[in-house]
Amino acid sequence: MTHPMVDQLRFTRREFMRGVANLSDADARKRVQPMNCISWNIGHLAWQEQRYFLYRGLGQILLPAVQEQFAYGAPGSTPSLDEVLAAWGKITAAVDPWLQELTSEKLAQLYVVDGKQGGTTYGNLLQRTIYHYWYHNGENMAIRQSLGHKDLAEFVGDIDAEAPYRPEI
Repeated sequence: MTHPMVDQLRFTRREFMRGVANLSDADARKRVQPMNCISWNIGHLAWQEQRYFLYRGLGQILLPAVQEQFAYGAPGSTPSLDEVLAAWGKITAAVDPWLQELTSEKLAQLYVVDGKQGGTTYGNLLQRTIYHYWYHNGENMAIRQSLGHKDLAEFVGDIDAEAPYRPEI
């Protein structure tokens, strides 16, 4: 059975994608200073999933360009919406089998990369990613509102049906 925290991440991802639904490429590339544009934010979350789960979980870098262009502290850019959605989709699809196998025991372990132990647990990385999604989800909605978008998704979606609380088993 999928770990409850993984269910929460998947719900969070769906909410993040719901927040960018019906967004044009032109609007996804607009920067409302000092924020990055929405397309950059999507690439940034792809970067985090690749870094935290593919690299720290499996020792893999699937898309090296994502590591450079969307890392924390990387210069702002205005990539195409299709480009970042494709990268995000490819990375999250590659991450999902690893997430599916997570257990409470694994989440409590410190990550190891290249034979070196990291300073935090896989569980902390998972929580950090969930909260990071929600941060940028709100930022994206603020950008969209400032661009005059109407009838935006309301948050949080149907968590009771899609990702209700359930204890670890």
